[in-house]
Amino acid sequence: MASTTLTKTRSKLGLILLAYIAFISLGLPDGLLGVAWPSMRKDFGMPLDALGLMLIASMIGYLTSSFFSGKVMARLGVGRLLAVSCMLTGAGLIGYTLAPAYWLIVALGVVGGLGAGAIDAGINTYIASEHGEGLMQWLHASFGIGVTLGPIIMTAGINLFQTWRTGYLVVGSAQIALAACFAVTAGMWKREDGSAKQEEDKRLLDYKTSMRETVRQVGVWVSVLLFFVYVGVELTLGHWSYSLLTESRGIAPETAGLLAGGYWGMFTVGRVLAGLYAQKAGTDLLLRGSMLSALAGALLLLWNPSDTVSLIGIAVVGFSIAPIFPALVSSTGRRVSARHAANTIGMQISASGLGGALLPALAGALARRISLEVIPVFLVSLIVLLLVLYFASLWMGKRQAALD
Repeated sequence: MASTTLTKTRSKLGLILLAYIAFISLGLPDGLLGVAWPSMRKDFGMPLDALGLMLIASMIGYLTSSFFSGKVMARLGVGRLLAVSCMLTGAGLIGYTLAPAYWLIVALGVVGGLGAGAIDAGINTYIASEHGEGLMQWLHASFGIGVTLGPIIMTAGINLFQTWRTGYLVVGSAQIALAACFAVTAGMWKREDGSAKQEEDKRLLDYKTSMRETVRQVGVWVSVLLFFVYVGVELTLGHWSYSLLTESRGIAPETAGLLAGGYWGMFTVGRVLAGLYAQKAGTDLLLRGSMLSALAGALLLLWNPSDTVSLIGIAVVGFSIAPIFPALVSSTGRRVSARHAANTIGMQISASGLGGALLPALAGALARRISLEVIPVFLVSLIVLLLVLYFASLWMGKRQAALD
């Protein structure tokens, strides 16, 4: 009996470790592209802004697969979904190394995006269903490890082999190996009590709710909007803080570069620490405290009585918003009811990709028409909207629970 329990514990730990490795690998391509693009566009004779085509193609794939991940997961199961998704991502990345023309790179971006979106939504759903808030926070911290390692791998490939293709070959091969790991362990991702008859015994992955039923729920769309707005907050400051500090507030580029990097540093620290205290604090307290603290940081940035206060504001926002995304994923079932959670998580992940593209772009358009000082105003407005949507989603969640 004891040996059986020990074996099950080891299996669970093994799956958690595999999920973390998958999330590290999910971040790697994002880190590769920034370093690879100058060499890629030179090889293909493309202009600087041709990168947009590749990003759009990847986003189309990502949004499509993450949106429908709940439905696909219900048919394939978590393990097989992740195996197929990693295979798609790996095939797309290795395809980059063989592509003779840029249009093929763009087409392969859709393939890679399909894989990445399903990996993101699939693992988020699994951790939300089977594990606690702390593990969810560390899952998302592991994505930061991947984004950090990506540039290192690509830089090493270019320096050692004088080609950007080596970096994609290494990461693509790792994705194929990961696909094999998910295929071998596919049976282990199923719950033994997945056929639980009692409603109170069910977890998120036990429900097989149709997507048609889920999209009819108003509360689901409020929850989806939460993710659209949140990622807009995260990336608006991440993309525009350097320009704001240097071009509008006269801070030296070297200092501003360190401080902009410090924003992501504080962000990573926030997620690591949240993994330690999230369970004790409780999801609702963590989310309310994080949003209010982020609002305070954004107001400091808007106030701007001195450079020091502005820099403190950026650091506070970075640290404060870090736990929000993982905590919102974990608490999806409480906002939309457990039977809609698996479908909703996929929709939320899809919305996060869309928000991360559109809202920072809107901030840039406003800054061009007005001034860069519109960025803090835009940021404060988004955080206020985030708070309103969060409280609205809690109210709708209670109403749905009463109906169920």
